[in-house]
Amino acid sequence: MKDIEHVILQLNTESDTRDLGLRIAEAAEPGDIIALIGDLGTGKTALTKYIAEGLGVTEEVISPTFTIVREYRSGRLPLFHFDVYRLASGDEFMDIGAEDYLEDSGVSVIEWADIVADVLPEDALVISLEYGDDGESRVATIL
Repeated sequence: MKDIEHVILQLNTESDTRDLGLRIAEAAEPGDIIALIGDLGTGKTALTKYIAEGLGVTEEVISPTFTIVREYRSGRLPLFHFDVYRLASGDEFMDIGAEDYLEDSGVSVIEWADIVADVLPEDALVISLEYGDDGESRVATIL
């Protein structure tokens, strides 16, 4: 993710979110980890769908809330989409075999990553998504 810098982006439209996801996908390299943080409804799954689109994933991308992880292997890189909302800790994340995914040559996108932040590598790309002041738009802070 060398092409992505610390930046704050105003996402006024779905198209803005799509543009961000496509840019992230374009810069993605094997082994990248994208940690998404944000309240319910701030666009974590939508951003993941656009990252998948940018990687060329052909399957429908749906939230893995109840399965914890979904694998998509049809793109230029495998995509491992995690939703760790139902987990209690980073240790529990590792206990389900997350390390195998994180060390794979794919791209891992982790929703609710603040729950497991203590076990993520320092070089993970962290994106915080929040509601904009108008309550409709979103603000993405890329760390």
